[in-house]
Amino acid sequence: MVALITCVLLIGLMLVGVPVAASMGITSAGIFAALGQADFLPVMAQRIYVGTTSFTMLAIPFFILAGNLMNTGGITDRIFTFARACCGHWPGGLGQVNILSSVIFSGMSGAAVADAAGLGAIEMKAMTDAGFDKRFAAGITAASSTIGPVIPPSIPFVVYASVTSVSVGALFMAGFVPGLLMALAMGVSVYITSKRKGYPVEQKLSAKERLRAFCRAIPSLMTVVIIIGGIWGGFFTPTEAAAVASLYALVLGTLIYKELTFKDVVRVMRESMMQSCKTLFIIAVANFLTYFLQHQRIPNAVINGMTAITTNPHILLLIIIFILLVLGCFVEGTAVILIATPIFLPIIQSMGYDLVQFGVVMILASMIGLLTPPVGMSLYAVASITKVDLIELSKEVAPYLLGIALVMFLCAYTPIATFLPALLA
Repeated sequence: MVALITCVLLIGLMLVGVPVAASMGITSAGIFAALGQADFLPVMAQRIYVGTTSFTMLAIPFFILAGNLMNTGGITDRIFTFARACCGHWPGGLGQVNILSSVIFSGMSGAAVADAAGLGAIEMKAMTDAGFDKRFAAGITAASSTIGPVIPPSIPFVVYASVTSVSVGALFMAGFVPGLLMALAMGVSVYITSKRKGYPVEQKLSAKERLRAFCRAIPSLMTVVIIIGGIWGGFFTPTEAAAVASLYALVLGTLIYKELTFKDVVRVMRESMMQSCKTLFIIAVANFLTYFLQHQRIPNAVINGMTAITTNPHILLLIIIFILLVLGCFVEGTAVILIATPIFLPIIQSMGYDLVQFGVVMILASMIGLLTPPVGMSLYAVASITKVDLIELSKEVAPYLLGIALVMFLCAYTPIATFLPALLA
């Protein structure tokens, strides 16, 4: 009964517009108080404090800062120009450029909304100027932004690692193949749609012009080399990589490209601080929610309920995925990870399922949530930039949702996600 009340109260508060962090705090504290356990307040303060003081959590504000600096300092412009030179002549034209740009940017930022809001504005303008339908351009921009949190570095993977104590490096490696498969699935969809609607294809550039675009983008592309190469080479941890990425983006924007002014840096710092505070506050309160769930033995109740239905691990995994997808329609992705992981973790462990593999499945499910109303953050970000109706935009992303879902089930039932971590271990 407590599990049911918790679920109804938590989702109900979010649906009526109560902020995610407040909803989790009110639910946990309210039920503790209703049960007559008034001594929860000291524990609440302690859990909220501990929730964001780990070394791993330091990566989140730095990755947010790095993404914002890249969007302001001219890095995203050069990435898009390079991607345009590489594949603008492919069937689908700038739609394929959109996807490739997101793949490259994903190796620097790790946040879908940063991709949608920063790089997305550049992609949208180029596509509409070239004659692409505005809704199609908005749809692929929203969909391609979800590649960012899958290909490393990834903020959702850092959050998942903080809850499960799984290696961040292993999770980062596990995200490569699924992220590239997402890009491939989206590319096929763009190809089919573009052929059917006769969208324009750009003229193929000469080798000299493509080399020139590559040379201009080298400093920007070095961000990926520094982050991923530094982590895999053992030069620094993922958390330290986030700080290095921020510093490199700052130097690149101010000293090399000279597009970042002092006012821009101050503004970006302020915006990054606000975004970090919102994200970390959710994580902090979620740590208390996790304590509440464990104290009330809610994961045990969920395990008993699910195993009463079936003990088949494949069907249990299918049920978990379905629940994650439903939650994603109403709850922001980070909150889904923080709420659902402590509940499903005992089930996953009892099944003998790889926690790295489950992390990939969970992040892919949360990416689908970014593209599904009523709480699709990427949808809202792109709709606010393009002024495309949210319902129309939801229809446009449907083919890409199917592609992400296929990749998610492939990762869930085959070891394709854990192949690279096992190979490099």
